[in-house]
Amino acid sequence: MTTPSGKIFLVGLGPGDPDYLAPAASQALAQSDVVIGFRAYIDQIQSLITGKEVVSMELGHELERAAAAVDSAYAGKTVAVVSSGDAGIYGMSGPVFRVLTDRGWNGESPAVETVPGVSAMQAAAAVLGSPLMQDFCAISLSNLLTPWEKIRSRLEAAAQGDFVVALYNPRSKRRQTQLLEAREILLKHRPADTPVGIVGDAFRSGQRVMVTTLKELEQAAASVDMVTIVVIGNSTTYLHGGKVITPRGYEEKADRP
Repeated sequence: MTTPSGKIFLVGLGPGDPDYLAPAASQALAQSDVVIGFRAYIDQIQSLITGKEVVSMELGHELERAAAAVDSAYAGKTVAVVSSGDAGIYGMSGPVFRVLTDRGWNGESPAVETVPGVSAMQAAAAVLGSPLMQDFCAISLSNLLTPWEKIRSRLEAAAQGDFVVALYNPRSKRRQTQLLEAREILLKHRPADTPVGIVGDAFRSGQRVMVTTLKELEQAAASVDMVTIVVIGNSTTYLHGGKVITPRGYEEKADRP
C-alpha cells in the first residue's frame, strides 16, 4: 500500500504580535496535523494549535527540527514548521530544504509551501521610520554557522558600498565583541554621526527602541541582545522627529533640470 504524500508548510509567524500574523499562516496552522518549532515560537501560537501534535525544541536543534518535519511529511502528515519573522530569512526554510536534498527529494512529494511573514528587519524599520528606502543588506553577526572572517568581509563590502545595514543576532552573552567590531569597520567608511536605530522585541510586549549614532553605538551596545535588530544608515540617512529616515532619492530627481 502506498503511503499518502504529506505536505510541509514553512510558516513565518511575523514579529510576534498576533495582529501581524498573516491570514495564510493561520490557515496553514489550521490545516496541519503537526506543528514543529523553537519552544518560544510555539508558545506564541498556543491558542492556534490546540489539539495538534506539537514538536518543540530548543535553539541549536534546527536540523533536528527539519528532520522531524521531513519524517512526518514522508509519513503522509501535513506539517507546519514555524519560524519567527519570515521562514526564508535566517529561518527554517534552509534547514528543511537541506534535509530534503539529503533525502533525495524529487521536488514534488512531499509538497512544500512557504508562507511568508513580516521579517524582524521590516518590523524594526516600521518602528524606526523609513531607514530602508535605498539599497540595504542584512548581515548576521552570529559566527555559529559562518566564520567571523567571512562576516567581516561582508561588513567591509557593505560599508564600502554605502548600503544601509541591518544587523541580525548582534550580541549575546557569549558574543560581546562582534557588534563593536562591526561599528569600527563601518566607521572607516561613513561619518561618526550616521544615524543608528536599535529595536528590541519589535511589535511584542516590552518593545525597546533607541535612536543613536554610529559614534555613540559603543555606549548603547550593552542594551543589545539576540532579539534586537540594529539598523545603521548610509551617507544620506538623517534623523527628524525622532525617526530614522533614508530618502528615496526623489528629492535629487526633482532638482534636475
